[in-house]
Amino acid sequence: MQNIYKKLIDTFAPMSSIRQNRVARLLQKELSLIIQGKTNELFPGTMVSVTVIRVSPDLSFAKVYLSIFGNIEPKEGIKIANENASTIRGELGRKVGKQLRITPEVAFYLDDSIDYMEEIEAKLNQ
Repeated sequence: MQNIYKKLIDTFAPMSSIRQNRVARLLQKELSLIIQGKTNELFPGTMVSVTVIRVSPDLSFAKVYLSIFGNIEPKEGIKIANENASTIRGELGRKVGKQLRITPEVAFYLDDSIDYMEEIEAKLNQ
């Protein structure tokens, strides 16, 4: 399932440079750890995972796509994440400050590609 998901994202992802991809992977790893550490206080009883990160060409902005499952509605979870974006960015800056000159601004979006994939599968199975 993970390979299918990765291919789907790669297929529809806009062209990006090698540097953008490296920074996106670094940010995904670090943001996953940060969000995992803050799950109990920000998203109690909810599983949140960072699925995709899109980084701007100048590396100053990152769109972070989250999958949210659990007690909190996904749209509410995104709202909570965006309200705490400055705190999360500060923590991210402390972790990647030695590797990146600028810590990108982060904005959180709901990743609904899994729902879309299930919808396509259901239509194909009909």
